[in-house]
Amino acid sequence: MIPISDDNPTLRTPVVTYLLLGTIGFVWVFIQGAGLDAYRLAASVCNLGMVPGELTGKAALGLPVPLGDGLTCVVDNEPINLLTPITSMFLHGGWGHLLGNCLFFWVFGNNVEDSMGRLRFVVFYLLCGLAAAAAHLLVDPGSPVPTVGASGAISGVMGAYLLLYPRVRVNMLFIIVIFIRVFPVPAWAVLLWWFGVQLFSGLPQLNTVSAEASGGVAFWAHIGGFVAGMALIKLFQNTRYTNQRTSMRHRLHPNHP
Repeated sequence: MIPISDDNPTLRTPVVTYLLLGTIGFVWVFIQGAGLDAYRLAASVCNLGMVPGELTGKAALGLPVPLGDGLTCVVDNEPINLLTPITSMFLHGGWGHLLGNCLFFWVFGNNVEDSMGRLRFVVFYLLCGLAAAAAHLLVDPGSPVPTVGASGAISGVMGAYLLLYPRVRVNMLFIIVIFIRVFPVPAWAVLLWWFGVQLFSGLPQLNTVSAEASGGVAFWAHIGGFVAGMALIKLFQNTRYTNQRTSMRHRLHPNHP
């Protein structure tokens, strides 16, 4: 199932959502080389990605970590490491990783921004990303593997959406062999299904020494971001905006809940 849109109009242009997407795209093209140069991509992931073991000091200095194509990332103690929980939010490991994150953010981000205002949304997004990083650190504090991606922050946006608009319909693309169809599905079903997949997939990581056991995906960062978004939304939402949005949605879709 792939979300492609929702029946949830916005009152204001989602400037921050556009800027964040643009920043992610800029970083991917001009810093990571759009994935066309294996060395440049590996260097960005190694130097600007978050390595839990570097932050906690639990990974041995000089430990090499394979990144593919004969390239390795070596655990170090450079000052830039302290900033990697933030810099890693704007990096990606490949086109699929990038496009998947951007699609989810495109569908859910504009409405959450519209419900709290632009400045609050910037702070909210970064806090969710940091909470996701903290969750990953807690589960795998000694990992020498670099972690990158906007997934944790976007997970927070999705958690906020769940509480704000649980009954809004999300248009989901279903692809089963040659069967391709779009169905409207309540947001609560889409988001709880997604969260359940992350939780089920992340459980094995609690019994391993490295996130590599789950294919290198930091599922607990997704879970931490999602929970943070649910916990923070009542603090960050602007009730005047959400009331205006609810009234407009009911006018445009009077037969929808």
